[in-house]
Amino acid sequence: MLKNTLPLAMLCFITLSAIAQAPKKPNAADIHEAMKRLNVLGSVLYVAAHPDDENTRLISYMVNDRHFNTIYLSMTRGDGGQNLIGSELSELLGVLRTEELLMARGVDGGSQMFTRANDFGFSKNADETLRLWNEPEVLSDVVWAIRQLQPDVIINRFPAGKEFDTHGHHTSSAILSVKAFDLAGKADAYPGQLKLTSVWQPKRLFFNTTWFMYGSQEKFDQVDKSDMVKLDMGVYLPEKGKSNSEIASESRSMHRSQGMGNLTSRGTEYEYLQYLKGDQQPKTDVFDGINTTWSRLDGGAPIGRLLESVYQNFKYDAPSASVPDLLKARKMIAALPDGRWKSVKLKEIDKVLVWCCGIFAEATSRDYSAAPGQEIDVQLEVINRSAVPVSLLKASVQYTDPQHPEAAAASLVEKDSFVNAVLPDNQRKIIKIKFSIPSGANITNPYWLNETGNSTMYTVGNQALRGLPETPRAVTAVFDFVIDGEPIRWTSNLVNKYANPAKGEIYRPFEITPPIFVKLTDKVYVFPSDQPKTVSVIVKAGKEKTQGTLSLQTPAGWRTEPASENFELSAKNEERTFVFQVYPPKGAAEGKITPVATVGDKPYSRSFRLIEYDHIPTQTVMMNAAAKAVKLDIKKQGNLVGYFMGAGDEVPGALEQMGYQVQLLDDKDFDHLDKFDAIVMGVRAYNTKEKLKIYQPKLLSYVENGGNLIVQYNTNAEIYTDRLGPYPMKLSRDRVSVEEAPVRFLKPENDVLNKPNKITEKDFDGWVQERGLNFVGEWDPRYEAILSCNDPNEKPRDGGLLVAKYGKGYYTYTAFSWFRELPAGVPGAFRLFANLLSLGDRKARP
Repeated sequence: MLKNTLPLAMLCFITLSAIAQAPKKPNAADIHEAMKRLNVLGSVLYVAAHPDDENTRLISYMVNDRHFNTIYLSMTRGDGGQNLIGSELSELLGVLRTEELLMARGVDGGSQMFTRANDFGFSKNADETLRLWNEPEVLSDVVWAIRQLQPDVIINRFPAGKEFDTHGHHTSSAILSVKAFDLAGKADAYPGQLKLTSVWQPKRLFFNTTWFMYGSQEKFDQVDKSDMVKLDMGVYLPEKGKSNSEIASESRSMHRSQGMGNLTSRGTEYEYLQYLKGDQQPKTDVFDGINTTWSRLDGGAPIGRLLESVYQNFKYDAPSASVPDLLKARKMIAALPDGRWKSVKLKEIDKVLVWCCGIFAEATSRDYSAAPGQEIDVQLEVINRSAVPVSLLKASVQYTDPQHPEAAAASLVEKDSFVNAVLPDNQRKIIKIKFSIPSGANITNPYWLNETGNSTMYTVGNQALRGLPETPRAVTAVFDFVIDGEPIRWTSNLVNKYANPAKGEIYRPFEITPPIFVKLTDKVYVFPSDQPKTVSVIVKAGKEKTQGTLSLQTPAGWRTEPASENFELSAKNEERTFVFQVYPPKGAAEGKITPVATVGDKPYSRSFRLIEYDHIPTQTVMMNAAAKAVKLDIKKQGNLVGYFMGAGDEVPGALEQMGYQVQLLDDKDFDHLDKFDAIVMGVRAYNTKEKLKIYQPKLLSYVENGGNLIVQYNTNAEIYTDRLGPYPMKLSRDRVSVEEAPVRFLKPENDVLNKPNKITEKDFDGWVQERGLNFVGEWDPRYEAILSCNDPNEKPRDGGLLVAKYGKGYYTYTAFSWFRELPAGVPGAFRLFANLLSLGDRKARP
């Protein structure tokens, strides 16, 4: 009998890949390859720290050449990095990079998992990383992944020792993997997990070493490789018409927010896997002596023989001819004792059966979202494109709360209409139905953002969700088919589908959202005096006919006028803006301003943020709408600031909060720079905007004529000008990653530290994630180094803030992380940056 629900723990096996968007439309080569994979029972877990750390060549090789189930376990979601394609940072960047990883796995065929570790930024040693990550908790996540996936082989991207100089997160990923290798098979290690899974001991552990770790290919050639396995990654895959390396390059190019796009390559290329521990050291292959056939299971050998026959006798012009034998194999698999391989292979063989029959089944909504309690229109499309007898026994749509195992299902059709309805060859069936989202439904949101965490660890209370790349979708369609007499269940996520005139058919995930959203127009509000400030709140309807009351929650001692506003929105997505006057207290103060929309008796305070790029599915993220409010003593000079956007940041809005008028620069502005009191170059502008090699002379001429130019950090790779400043300088990779690192004043009398704000050590309190990155390593003596700092046990880094007089004006290069500090509302960062913007004598300018 077919059940209406799946055990929640089973989700860990079936939702490791991306939430489906446009359904896969396999060709005969895809089907034939999937048949070959049916006969391979081997699995690999690849372990590293961040998105883009994974070796896509090795993952693709294990999946597409060896046909092993291959999963990449990334410690983090890349939240602490930078973004080359947009303004998303921190949690939103983590969502973007999660999707980029999933799209990469969609290319190379692997699956994806994560731990709860938050990418808190660059770390120079594993001791710091493991302390901040809460080592026992992240270790439990690695153990959980091993127990759930039951890999035969684990491969670490990085070494666990200190013999190689690498990122603290990198080393920590390997340390945790080495420890988890031993713990996963012990019942007394994290015993609470065993309610949902079982112990598992992998066979072997390897380190994916490379010449880069040794400094050069020449040095690596001299290394003793007797404990290494050498694998050719350049194999050609005829059914795909590509080499493995080409697939790997396409996969890696999905990491667009990190600028990882690269050319494809062909030909022999080797990877080396160094044996670390396990049952035995292999001689020629990592799987030497490991049984990866059906005979590893009691009673499995006949299944392997039958599936080999199916593969060998496959007809490219008639895939459906394989259905009878596939159904025989399915019965044999279903008769096996319960276990992971039974679950995995039943899912795989069901997919192959559906593909062989040319079955297409999907559920779509005309809208991309609905609120709890709202009724939606659902359309089911079902078709059988083969001569195989296929019936639709039942179709249903169901809501399953991802936070709980209970499921509520609703039948899509009348029982007497579609029970045992035959699906004739190539005759499309459309079923339309109305479905009500349960009034108590949870909103769709990245599950790791739903509970309060911190800058180093996410909080995920539900063990069954830990590790999943995405939140399981709550609304699904379930199709119960009978294929040649055998029941087969096919599940499809409800999606929104529409036609874009320029791009054609577009899919978007279906979301459950609140009935109302609130958004503050700024992330931080700076109050430089006792005067009130205007705070605008945008209220957006998540459904039709929504009304309620809007208010602002403020810290003690602050007040708002008016106290509240009533709103009424008739159409979904309708927006209204309400204006409040916020009065700060006397003296310095910090706190949060939170907009609250009350509908009925329920308060809502989430904002609605879309992450939209062509290379990933559109992501809807709902986050707390609070903004930071800062009352501080700050003075400034000048008014009009030109800002040239680089890789993307939120500094312009912060400058406006300081009282500056900010104009984003475009091409025409470079002929009229003299009107600006100061010009600020966005982060990595000289790495990402090729036009600057043309405009840089104009910027330096602006300085020479009395202007004030501030250049934020760039990297020393792929920079578009060899004259970053008026005098020579060389960027380095030096950084100060400890945000509490003491800051020393090298030029205490310099205007930067005195005018118009007197800077003290206190102004460096409360910084977030880091002090700075990519400091200048060498510079002309005409630059003045203003500040110095360093991480523990390192030499002073003096190249974080350089100021030079050039002609009548001032040039500043600063590697301090203003793009993090200003949007985070760090008071001292505002005061110091105001001093940088105030440099120069405006009366002396033409």
